[in-house]
Amino acid sequence: MNATPAAADRPAEASWEELVTLALLGTERRTPPAWAAGREVPVAVLDAAAVATLRRRAGMRPGRAAARPEPAAPDPRSPLPPAAARRLAALLADRPGGGGRRGAAPDLMELLPQWLALAGARGFAAPAETLPALLDAARGRTDLRPAALAFAGPRALWLARLNPDWRFALRSVPGGGAALPGPGEPERTRQVWEEGLFAERVALLTALRARRPAAARELLATTWGTERAEDRLMFLDSLRSGLGASDEPFLERALTDRSRNVRATAAELLSALPGSALAARMAARAGSCVAVDRTRETPSIVVEAPHECDASMERDGVVPKAPAGRGERSWWLGQLVEAAPLGTWPRRLGGRTPEEIVALPVTDDWRDELHAAWCRAAVRQRDPGWSRALLGAPSAPEAGGPGAVSLAERSKLLATLAPAERAGWVAGFIATHGLSEAFQLLGVCAVPWAGPLGRAVVDALDIARDAGSYPWSFSGVMGLAERCLDPLEAGRLEALTAIPDETEHAAPGAGGYWAEAFQRLVTTLRLRADMTAELSPPESGRAPTTP
Repeated sequence: MNATPAAADRPAEASWEELVTLALLGTERRTPPAWAAGREVPVAVLDAAAVATLRRRAGMRPGRAAARPEPAAPDPRSPLPPAAARRLAALLADRPGGGGRRGAAPDLMELLPQWLALAGARGFAAPAETLPALLDAARGRTDLRPAALAFAGPRALWLARLNPDWRFALRSVPGGGAALPGPGEPERTRQVWEEGLFAERVALLTALRARRPAAARELLATTWGTERAEDRLMFLDSLRSGLGASDEPFLERALTDRSRNVRATAAELLSALPGSALAARMAARAGSCVAVDRTRETPSIVVEAPHECDASMERDGVVPKAPAGRGERSWWLGQLVEAAPLGTWPRRLGGRTPEEIVALPVTDDWRDELHAAWCRAAVRQRDPGWSRALLGAPSAPEAGGPGAVSLAERSKLLATLAPAERAGWVAGFIATHGLSEAFQLLGVCAVPWAGPLGRAVVDALDIARDAGSYPWSFSGVMGLAERCLDPLEAGRLEALTAIPDETEHAAPGAGGYWAEAFQRLVTTLRLRADMTAELSPPESGRAPTTP
């Protein structure tokens, strides 16, 4: 009778830890184990791993069944029209290339934010099958998140709770997507405010501030003294929405806060209230530093900057320590003028208009400091009259304006003007100075560009093409034009898609590259027109709004 082999005669079995070590270090770096004797070691390791894996799986105990997740909340919005759904799938499937030239093909990923905003504005719901791709796209591009998550709706948040890769969606939505207490739930409101997570509390305060500003401020006051400094700063920032004179007593108390950042934010908010006591104090301080000297042949502004930053100035938000390379007195002066109500200056400077004030000479090289502070004040106080005066005419030499000395300052001032006036100013700037410095200014103009602005951009691109340079110098403006030009301009641009005759001074092949760039622009504009038509209700019977 043949007996089974004794245990000593059977080949040794590999432990799971030994197999993992062999796989990580490599079979060439380890002495072959006894159970691999007589065989090719890598093959023996793989065979042993297969046996060990099967044994581990067979020996596992079944896990406890988890409760089924609650169903996602229904999305009550209208389903996408079929053509728009197909368009969304194409936009989401497009991926950036390897860095080569695009040729005449539109950049679909750059059109996705526009499509999402338009679809959301028209009240459509995202198809369920596109939600994973939408969340992946939003994960990779933070600029997409607000529009993508708003369009994706509650089902996307439901998915985000099940996939760690999409948890950003919960952080991007107020309260992590949780339902906030309603107006008729005072007890639940108090409970969330006192016991909720920080994100839930911020969301609650923001939502309440939008509905009932005074109630939000009173809720904040109940726990203000026990909040951490960083939390007080975030909560205080929520008062920007609906800011009014009734907030002044609370903000005045915040001027004595232990945190410098909280004090600075309170001072900034108070300076945005022209009738506040802080605004009056700043007006008095700034007014004592700036006056008109009428003894000169030409009336001029004279400046006497503060000689010290006293405790009362610090309490009102003036930062005493100047940045490196900046004089203390000019630093203090700039803060005082920026915080003073702009209505101070016509009264202080002889009843002059903003245009007349910024045209006055300023003695002792204080002009740049004074005008820069007025620029910041005009932006903070959203004053179009002062912004208009500081911008000056767009055709002015160097387009510097009387007070605005940089593109960044001009862009901020333009943002305070009405969209039509903003577009007209930038169109005049381009007509005079071309496109070389226009990119930042174009970025603050409403989309689609108004007719005069669109025509100015196209004319400037045509002039640049005729100059014989390559189009790459204008790639930023061309990309903006693809997203912002009115699609009705496509017909006018058609003539520019032909390859022009090369002139003697033209760069080699430049005409072909320009024709390709204009072809891409025309194709993109027509694609945007199609996108709009696909998202338009067929029964509307009116021309669609262009994205």
